[in-house]
Amino acid sequence: MSNVQLGQAIPAFSLEATSETTITADSLKGHNTVIYFYPKDSTPGCTTEGQNFRDSIAEFEAANTVIYGASPDSLKSHENFKGKQEFPFELISDPDKVLAEIFGVWQLKKNYGREYMGIVRSTFLIDANGVLKEEWRNIRVKGHVEKVLEAAQAL
Repeated sequence: MSNVQLGQAIPAFSLEATSETTITADSLKGHNTVIYFYPKDSTPGCTTEGQNFRDSIAEFEAANTVIYGASPDSLKSHENFKGKQEFPFELISDPDKVLAEIFGVWQLKKNYGREYMGIVRSTFLIDANGVLKEEWRNIRVKGHVEKVLEAAQAL
């Protein structure tokens, strides 16, 4: 499967998310969408990133933008994480890395000399027509949500 590029429509997919929802490429249309990929539920960086999106939800909604978090974690893990952090957005469960492969975020990582496959923390902004407009790859959490919000407001 090839990675979606800037200016291209998001290819078809269908994945389960929290609150018993199914997210598809078609369900992303009609509003701007942020999909942020994070490595693992309830870890410090991932929690902070989700909290930052949570705390900016009113500004994203004012910009006609829906937020989704995505990781390979199970729906059960996502429901616990979402509930504990009071996230007002859904978390997409991607155990087979379908969405991660579409966006090219399932990559070889290195940590303390050990190599393994994992999610590279990245965020994508999709317009109301389902076209990828912005991407931030291998991001640092601090200050990131503000950049994404500015881009969403500019669409």
